Amino acid sequence: MEVTKLEHACQIVTEGSARLVIDPGNFTRPVDVTGVVAVVVTHEHPDHVTPEQVRRILDANPGAVVIGPAGVARALAGASDAGGADGVVVDVVTAGDRRTMGPFDLSFHGMRHNLIHSSVPIVDNTGVLVNGRLFHPGDSYTVPDVPVEVLAAPVGAPWLKVSEMMDYVLAVGPHLAYPVHEATLSDVGYGMHTGRLREAVEPSGALVVLRPGESLTI
Repeated sequence: MEVTKLEHACQIVTEGSARLVIDPGNFTRPVDVTGVVAVVVTHEHPDHVTPEQVRRILDANPGAVVIGPAGVARALAGASDAGGADGVVVDVVTAGDRRTMGPFDLSFHGMRHNLIHSSVPIVDNTGVLVNGRLFHPGDSYTVPDVPVEVLAAPVGAPWLKVSEMMDYVLAVGPHLAYPVHEATLSDVGYGMHTGRLREAVEPSGALVVLRPGESLTI
């Protein structure tokens, strides 16, 4: 299984000729790929999903299924296709649900986005564990109730405090982690936050830093 990190929160997971796209938002380049069997969206915020990104993927992969919590279905209700038909059908999931899409076994964990501020509504956020190995938490500190081999670890966000990020990674205890959700950071900030992430990971695992477009085989 190969994971390709794009900008910010978006990942493309490849198994054989099949692809899974996670969180194609507006901080990410246009996602132009084929072989997509599913698009998983952890939550409705535009840095994780936009109607334009999803429609682009579906136009190129008409059989792909979009999966996410209820807020994602509401956010994509007006995503028109090339023929002008409105709406994207979303397979709504919640914590504890499972789906099998092609070679991908997906289990979903957690239901709430991390707190940004008391004035900002908290939306649904459901992290996804792919093939029992790769966990993408979205914007949450959800710790799955199963071991995590590889963690896509957020390093920069309005809701993120570095000490809490380090505690989260220590709680998950992955064998391997790589930083994601970095678009809000300067180069200096990214280096600093990634350094702290390394400190949290390396007592028991390893950190791999992937730049956008780089891939990792797991």
